[in-house]
Amino acid sequence: MARRALGTLRIIGGHHRSRLIHFDADNGVRPTPDRVRQTVFDWLAPIIHGAKVVDLFAGSGALGLEAASRGAHDVTFVENQRGSAAAIREAMATLKLERVRVAEQDALGWLSASTDTFDVVFLDPPYGSDLLTRALERLPRCLNPGAMVYLEWPSGQPPTLPQSLSVHRERQAGKVCFALLKQEVLHP
Repeated sequence: MARRALGTLRIIGGHHRSRLIHFDADNGVRPTPDRVRQTVFDWLAPIIHGAKVVDLFAGSGALGLEAASRGAHDVTFVENQRGSAAAIREAMATLKLERVRVAEQDALGWLSASTDTFDVVFLDPPYGSDLLTRALERLPRCLNPGAMVYLEWPSGQPPTLPQSLSVHRERQAGKVCFALLKQEVLHP
């Protein structure tokens, strides 16, 4: 199988399947690999169509673009790196996506200020920071009942989860762990 050029990734399913998009590879962005994305979207298949989605620390936008290709109703990308945000906007235009937007700002600040709630959240901040823990602390207020949260972290560094989120599925691919969490529906 031929390797793709640095700074390109492939949409693996849905309406835009096999389309190549470009991302800003110069700022350390590491898109979720095809194999992992396939697994995650197999897990999300029952709920992704028609879902309201946010891709926090969007980077390449791979997860949000994949969600849009697979029929998500609304996708918000939150990315503070200007080059990455511009590349996501270019991919949105190339794919002629509707009901998608880029919030070019800090994800933690965005989470703290957002009044929106979501069905699916992609949470994959830069490794080697405390951003995953800090985002998880702010996240529950932005989740619809029963929402699903995808997260990635380096093996050996599991995150502390808020009480309202439980592990639905979990796997490891090389040195990366990933999981799908589910928002617990609390009954009075």
